[in-house]
Amino acid sequence: QVQLVESGGGLVQAGGSLRLSCAASGFTFSSYTMGWFRQAPGKEREFVAAVSRSGITTIAVDSVKGRFTISRDNAKNTVYLQMNRLQPEDTAVYACAAGRLWLPSEYDYWGQGTQVTVSS
Repeated sequence: QVQLVESGGGLVQAGGSLRLSCAASGFTFSSYTMGWFRQAPGKEREFVAAVSRSGITTIAVDSVKGRFTISRDNAKNTVYLQMNRLQPEDTAVYACAAGRLWLPSEYDYWGQGTQVTVSS
C-alpha cells in the first residue's frame, strides 16, 4: 500500500522557518522523482519544488528560490522541504508527490498535505 505522509506544518510568523517532511512507503522511493506542491484557498495547486531520484538535481519555482530547499534521504524514504523567510503568501496546504519521470506532467502518488500558515 502506497503512502506519503507529510508532517511539519504549522503556524509561523513572517520571516520564520519550517521544515516539512514526507515519509514514503509501499513503493521504491529511490526510483521516483519527488515533488512538493501547494494550494492556497481559492487558488489552483502550484508546483513548488522537485528533486531527482539521486537527490543531485533540484528545481524550484521562482517565488521560493533562495528561501526554500528541497532534499531527500533515500535511506529513510523521506523528502524534505526546508522553508526559510516565510511570507504570508506562502500560506497553503503543502503536499508531496512521487513521479516515475523527471518533472512528469502527472505524478503517480500524492500525500494528503499539511497546512502551513504564515502570519504577518
